[in-house]
Amino acid sequence: MLPPGHSSRPATMADAEAILALVSAYNERVIGRADTTLDQIRTDLAEPGFAPETDSWLVHGPDGALLGYGWAYHKGAGQVQVDVIAEPPAVDFLFARVLARADEMSPGGVVDMGFYRADDALRAAAERHGFAPATAFHRMRIDHDGDADPPIAPRGVTLRSGRQVAAAAHAVLVESFKDHFGWVGKPFADWQTALDDNPVFDWPGLTVAELDGTPVGVLLTNREFVEDEDCGYVADLGVLKEARGRGIAGFLLRTAFAADRAAGLRGTILHVDTNNTTPALSLYENAGMRPVLVIDAWRRAPHPFGGPDHP
Repeated sequence: MLPPGHSSRPATMADAEAILALVSAYNERVIGRADTTLDQIRTDLAEPGFAPETDSWLVHGPDGALLGYGWAYHKGAGQVQVDVIAEPPAVDFLFARVLARADEMSPGGVVDMGFYRADDALRAAAERHGFAPATAFHRMRIDHDGDADPPIAPRGVTLRSGRQVAAAAHAVLVESFKDHFGWVGKPFADWQTALDDNPVFDWPGLTVAELDGTPVGVLLTNREFVEDEDCGYVADLGVLKEARGRGIAGFLLRTAFAADRAAGLRGTILHVDTNNTTPALSLYENAGMRPVLVIDAWRRAPHPFGGPDHP
């Protein structure tokens, strides 16, 4: 229960600016800087399948100040993602709410959350509520200094971009990411709608790599980090298993670098699972990217990660 004078209610789109202020102030205390934008908050609140009226909570103090924000999102396949940004006394209240909602969404399923490695308080709260380490994601970055030679396509590889390749891109994305931690492929219509509604995405940012005419690779970029980092963002980069080892992933990565350099951006950012089923981390390091932030992924599961109930 919350102390007397505190209150809780669902979030709405009208709360986006207040949520941004809360999250930014919290991040500044943990990592020394804000790390989100108003567009990102609004995109999350409008995510297909997310109902703020039942899946989110705000906590206000006696003076009306916003003290905490929590939400639960059912990804599908027995997996729920939750997040809590709060200080005592709101933090345990919000953990209880998001976990109860997660159990309603997916009884007996797994629940994931991520937080900065530097966030000792949230780590301790997650442990109190039954979470344990699962994997870690590194935020990688490269700065574009000066000119660079245009990327050279591997033999037999051509690129196509835009809305017209959406169906092929979705098929490659689902297949190439199916074994990755926490990945749940959305139905094509929901995925396409989410891209249409994303204010930091434009369809030229979707590219398919074809090998001898067959789609085998996908690159999805957006402007998520342009406002606060002056960097392009590689949201997804995948290659089908049978086409790996031909340099296609590296070619797609350098294609993203070239586009960001041509747009006058300072650099390119992406996130990589350090336990990725492919050697992605070494790919990015060899391309000149460096880790700048670590985000730990913790999981509350009926069995340890990789056990019999893991989807």
